[in-house]
Amino acid sequence: MLKLENIEKFYRSGLQKSWVLKDVSVNVEQGEFVTIMGPSGSGKTTLLNIIGMLDESNSGSYHFLDEAVHTFKERRRTDIHKHYIGFVFQAYHLIDELTVYENIETPLLYRNVKSKDRKAIVADILDRFNMVAKKDLFPSQLSGGQQQLVGVARAIIGKPKLLLADEPTGNLHTKQGEMIMELFKSLHDDGMTIIQVTHSEKNAQYGTRILQLMDGFVRADEQVSQQTTIVS
Repeated sequence: MLKLENIEKFYRSGLQKSWVLKDVSVNVEQGEFVTIMGPSGSGKTTLLNIIGMLDESNSGSYHFLDEAVHTFKERRRTDIHKHYIGFVFQAYHLIDELTVYENIETPLLYRNVKSKDRKAIVADILDRFNMVAKKDLFPSQLSGGQQQLVGVARAIIGKPKLLLADEPTGNLHTKQGEMIMELFKSLHDDGMTIIQVTHSEKNAQYGTRILQLMDGFVRADEQVSQQTTIVS
């Protein structure tokens, strides 16, 4: 599904380079559930943003569905992002001026889904997330955990081919976090490709593979044991 080769990312400060990613080469097949782990500052979110086409590398190549992302114009990046990728942000990134309903509906508007179909899809996901009573509230009227749930609902409503999640349970209490991870597992079982960044060893066990980043390098790339039991 996607292939990164020799990806490097750095920032310049005068004559100095501050490296974020160094020589990162990763393949992700359709239907995998990959977890990116590592200490703070290891490059996890930057790698996720490059995969999600929200950021660009300084060098290296990136192919998504056999297309060369590193050669894309901005319009093509936006088009691919809109139609194929769902993103759960650690900082929510909800639109303050829109209600819960409108925030969740937004990806369907971008895809020109008919009004009748949009209403049915949004109603279904509001029910799934137990948020029907909050559909007319604005983000500022929600708790952090509730805002994160809206962000997850918005990310998956269009059934993207690739779901990217940056610390998806970081602002949720235990029960909500488990609900989100079980939802991710269900989506993965249905064939969705998922890449998550997390510090949680427990959340990592929901996936099929773990990438360990350290100082911008991929230090380990291991399969998750299928015998592992997720303890509640």
